[in-house]
Amino acid sequence: MGHECVKINATGQSVNVTASHLKEGKYTERNISCNILVGTDGAGSTTRKLAGIELRGEKDLQKLVSVHFLSRDLGQYLLNERPGMLFFIFNTEAIGVLVAHDLMQGEFVLQMPFYPPQQSLDDFSPETCKHLILKLVGQELSDIDVIDIKPWVMHAEVAEKFVSCDNRIILAGDAAHRFPPAGGFGMNTGIQDAHNLAWKIAALVKGIAPSSILHTYETERRPIAIFNTALSVQNFRAAMAVPATLGLDPTVANSVHQTITDGVGSILPSGLQRAILDGIFTIGRAQLSEFLLNEKNLLGSSRLAKLRRLFEEGKSLQLQFPAEDLGFRYLEGALIPDSDSVGTQEPPTGRRRDYIPSSDPGSRLPHMNVRMLSNSSSEACISTLDLLPLDKVEFLLFIAPLEKSYHLAVAALKVAEEFKVSVKVCILWPTETVKGAEARSKTAMAPWENYIDVAEAKKSSNSSSWWSMCQMTEKGAILVRPDEHIAWRAKSGLDDDPILQMKSVFSAILKV
Repeated sequence: MGHECVKINATGQSVNVTASHLKEGKYTERNISCNILVGTDGAGSTTRKLAGIELRGEKDLQKLVSVHFLSRDLGQYLLNERPGMLFFIFNTEAIGVLVAHDLMQGEFVLQMPFYPPQQSLDDFSPETCKHLILKLVGQELSDIDVIDIKPWVMHAEVAEKFVSCDNRIILAGDAAHRFPPAGGFGMNTGIQDAHNLAWKIAALVKGIAPSSILHTYETERRPIAIFNTALSVQNFRAAMAVPATLGLDPTVANSVHQTITDGVGSILPSGLQRAILDGIFTIGRAQLSEFLLNEKNLLGSSRLAKLRRLFEEGKSLQLQFPAEDLGFRYLEGALIPDSDSVGTQEPPTGRRRDYIPSSDPGSRLPHMNVRMLSNSSSEACISTLDLLPLDKVEFLLFIAPLEKSYHLAVAALKVAEEFKVSVKVCILWPTETVKGAEARSKTAMAPWENYIDVAEAKKSSNSSSWWSMCQMTEKGAILVRPDEHIAWRAKSGLDDDPILQMKSVFSAILKV
């Protein structure tokens, strides 16, 4: 902490970073040599700029001012009267989006449209922001404490590459992609980046895989970032459908602003430009008055009816995207695609889609509760996702207790030893056939001990079995990566030469 990257020099052998830091009141520079540099330094990433990596996409979707403030009075009012996390506020006095970070502590961030150069940051002094907060909230608040006021620009862009300089400089999180804050895609996509990258760096550092494994990070993650960018833009525009329905179309406001700034209005004095802009926005907000926006007014009732339909049909802002948050799938990279699996991704619809578990290579391992048969408590259940360790690079091979599957498991452990990678075998038993399971597995797996016996913990007799949920037969097998994504599967049968099969599998996944 406290260090700022000011220079990067990547050679064939290492990356040399010059960092500036404050020491005893003076800025001093420090040189750091490393094998890999990961830039997770935010939307304005210095790492990205110094590496010469460009962004691609839509710039300047919207300019805003962000006001971070505290008010326990507001927090208590909302907790008691209108509990929520996100408030879109439109009235004749002001327009803004209030984000409740902590209602109990009264911590908020207010986002308001910003139109420079007619407006400047000086127009948003702490006192002015307090006044705007009171106008938006419609309540008397005596304890508003403005912490910070910052302008920012909403973009929808993805870096042209995530990995550069011979796999030595890597971008992740907002440094690699910046989205509209509509749907939580920024944080979800950033965490997924780190989740994907961590085991690959560990595999390289431990000598399990060559540096080419790092390029699969870009191969896998960049398409997801591009997809999520499109989805977040769709969701942002869906959110803007609400003010547009009320007669406050943001695209019209932006067009008016552009005309004043770059068009015919640009020849006018700056003070007059500001007065015109304020006047037009005041007229626009007047459409939100109770005089116009009521059921007795023909135009107002029509707008209210359209607004109701917008919400009822789910065409406004969506906050839950389970299919995208959990169901995203890598189509190529550190995995072996099925010959029969579909190799394309459906375009985003902007609408909520449910998560459907899948065992397709590149997908996240499906969840099922299982019982550990070696556990003294036969009722102890864990998720299949929790069978992977957190502290080492280890693959997990799921098999059924069949003779040919046991042969594959033993072969996988032999090959893994040759490849210097850890593999654990999970023998998944149907609920009704667990008697004698441990003794049978011990005989079949000898002398290997890196395996576990688990049994399906079905909610009811009608629940799907593990293999049917995965749309496979029990004669197949699933190999899971350390990041819980499926690296390979044999859908309905295994090769006659399991050693050769597993050598081919690990060689393709680890890029060796």
